[in-house]
Amino acid sequence: MSASPQAQAPSPAIVFDTLNAYTRTAALRGAIDLDLFTTISEGNNDVAAIAKRIHASEKGTRILCDFLTIIGFLTKGNERYALTPESSLFLNRHSPAYLGTITRFLGIPQLTANFDDLAAVVRKGGTISEEGTLEVENPIWVEFAHSMAPMMRMPAELMAKIVTGQVAGDCKILDIAAGHGLFGIAIAKQNPNARVVAQDWAPVLAVAEENAEKAGVLDRYTKLPGSAFDVNFGTAYNVVLLTNFLHHFDAPTNESLLRKVHEAMAPGSIAVTLEFIPNEDRVSPPIAASFAMMMLGSTPHGDAYTFSEYDRMFRNAGFSRNEMHELAPSPGRVIVSYK
Repeated sequence: MSASPQAQAPSPAIVFDTLNAYTRTAALRGAIDLDLFTTISEGNNDVAAIAKRIHASEKGTRILCDFLTIIGFLTKGNERYALTPESSLFLNRHSPAYLGTITRFLGIPQLTANFDDLAAVVRKGGTISEEGTLEVENPIWVEFAHSMAPMMRMPAELMAKIVTGQVAGDCKILDIAAGHGLFGIAIAKQNPNARVVAQDWAPVLAVAEENAEKAGVLDRYTKLPGSAFDVNFGTAYNVVLLTNFLHHFDAPTNESLLRKVHEAMAPGSIAVTLEFIPNEDRVSPPIAASFAMMMLGSTPHGDAYTFSEYDRMFRNAGFSRNEMHELAPSPGRVIVSYK
């Protein structure tokens, strides 16, 4: 009888790899800045051709392409590089699903600086930069509206299908913290009788208005500038959208807002919430669960809430029931709450 194999000894690799993870971010940002993925998509697939096209050294190009292969953005064979399906779809400028613009927001110093002293953040239980990203009329949300719109098109269309499947015909929609406006716009495109009232800071709504005009729904699009906590929403809404907003605040603050939302809704109407919602174990799925760290560093009281926590918030605000929908392949999940 053979001896059982010994357990593999613990390795420090995960420590080394994680402390050097900033190089992964830098490599992807650099490749996007150099338009490397587009260059390869155009048939430049060896080091010399790529380097000439992106006006870079051959040494630098070789090391960057090899590193991108290691971390999963390129493939390599016979000294030639090719795009992975994800890189081809999302990082090739010729693709209609191109996401390269999101680097302008996700790498913005106002965000990354929040994590320079994470030990202090953990001790405090929230951002150490006063209000973090929640400062009144913070200009980063204008950049968010411009830069992140391409990443939101797919979830906006998926969420619109859920909404139009429940509310047809004449429909009055309130889009809270509308940002780029794509969520309300997607519903208006699918339902020609839908009218959207978009709420956000005035400079942000200017971006949403541009997107509404491009989508051909501007005649059914109204702006409501100001803070969601202060403005008068009006009444008789059939649908209220709460997209990637509630995670910025603590539960009592959210319940206060949700009571205000409930009062603005027509009988039998729905509120539709898009969020990063972890499972009850708070460590899965990875992207949604990891979002709690982003909120810890960038907001005073925000978090990634589980469905049971959202269910409690909505019920405490007067909603009768809540149901969660997956939004695959998007990492977000949707909660439909009924008045």
